[in-house]
Amino acid sequence: MSLLLALMLQAGPDPTRGGLPGDDLMRDRPPRAEATIEAPVDPASAWLQSCLDILEEDPARADSMAQIRRSETTGPARVLANHCLGTAATRLGLWEDARTAFVAARDETPANETRARARFGAMAGNAALAGGDATGALALLEQAEADARAAASAPLEAIAATDRARALVALGRGAEALAPLDTATTLTPQNGEAWLLKATLLRRLERFAEAQTAIEQAARLAPSNPQVGLEAGVIAVLGGRPEAARASWQSVIELAPDTPFAATAKDYLAQLGPDPAPAPQPAPTPAPASQDPSA
Repeated sequence: MSLLLALMLQAGPDPTRGGLPGDDLMRDRPPRAEATIEAPVDPASAWLQSCLDILEEDPARADSMAQIRRSETTGPARVLANHCLGTAATRLGLWEDARTAFVAARDETPANETRARARFGAMAGNAALAGGDATGALALLEQAEADARAAASAPLEAIAATDRARALVALGRGAEALAPLDTATTLTPQNGEAWLLKATLLRRLERFAEAQTAIEQAARLAPSNPQVGLEAGVIAVLGGRPEAARASWQSVIELAPDTPFAATAKDYLAQLGPDPAPAPQPAPTPAPASQDPSA
């Protein structure tokens, strides 16, 4: 393991990924070696951990701290400074600054450290996409996918592929976006988010039967995700199943009350209209009076 990758693995969680929940890029990280009390603390690793800790409370301070560190260091220490700088800029919504820092971190990472390069490239692509530059994001994410394949890292390749699909959709190339989502769901079949995005794209392409299959898989993998329920209802209503749509949206309201997801579900239900009353049942025919043979 190189010094750079070792430092990155010791640095603790990475609170990036733009608007995505969780830290998907870090899920591919190998477990850290058990530290002992006698083990020396690497200064660069300790600095990065300190920067990330400060970022949790004061991203602007972490941003300034990382800029100073970047100007004063070279090699792996400078890469880690760009790591924290990009992360802080992401928290502050400074997407171009985040992209620049992550690209620098990638470019200054040794060429044989393809996993680290893939990770930084995916972060840069995500920042470019969040900043509205889908074309720039596409190029960054294509390279991140290539680096992830070279590193034999299926989770990283799937993440880059998923974001590449988002970039293609943003560019109006929805039909082309299906291939990277197929890649993502093949590489990480337990990723509910990828199945949700695939279902949404198939629905937009009016491939409703395939969209239904994908959303059912998303629901199995992420039953507590209200976005899955919202999309399931949209697919159902467009597929001519209004009662299934009503049930999906009602489940969102029950699952995530007082959230924007519940508000959207209520709006969808209002557009669908009231639940139709059941059809009246015909009155039962009276039984014929019995005949008394002695009468």
